[in-house]
Amino acid sequence: MGAVVAGVAIALAILLNRGHEERVVLVPAPDGHIGTVVIERDGKKTTLNTAYASSRAVGGREVENATVQQEEVGREFADTLAAIPANPVKFTLYFITGTDELTDESKAELQGVLDELRRRPAPDILVIGHTDTVGSPVDNDALSLQRAQAMREEMLSLGIPPDRIRASGRGERELLIPTDDGIDEPRNRRVEINVR
Repeated sequence: MGAVVAGVAIALAILLNRGHEERVVLVPAPDGHIGTVVIERDGKKTTLNTAYASSRAVGGREVENATVQQEEVGREFADTLAAIPANPVKFTLYFITGTDELTDESKAELQGVLDELRRRPAPDILVIGHTDTVGSPVDNDALSLQRAQAMREEMLSLGIPPDRIRASGRGERELLIPTDDGIDEPRNRRVEINVR
């Protein structure tokens, strides 16, 4: 009977199943966080909660719990590790009042966004434009979409296929900083870029 593996989502458990041999190794997340994996075999639970903790079984029976070296994991699970997608990231860029022009600070940050996109072979990108409450809701809907589309164009210039980038505008409906109507709040004039 195979093992039942349950763990914290941040942790990465690698399961190798060769015939009747099975091996689970707990690998730290890219940020160094170590989660927990609980393995249940024939009613007996084994908990892995340290970096590179390993549990191996043959024919469904536990035969070895140990800690393996990072280099061994790299060799034995190279194909599996290479197939793991990069963690999602989120960027927020800000705009000058009433325009689709980035603030100077956000112009500098845009390069970091583009660099991250270059590192990903097939990114899935969602760009959401927002406004403050200055102007009418109809105008703010149009401006927020214009901001999102301007950022989409920047990404398209990298050669990212158009079907990998979705852009939408939320106008003033999702304020980062709640304000009354007619308030010029710089943190609400933004695009959020979510990359998976």
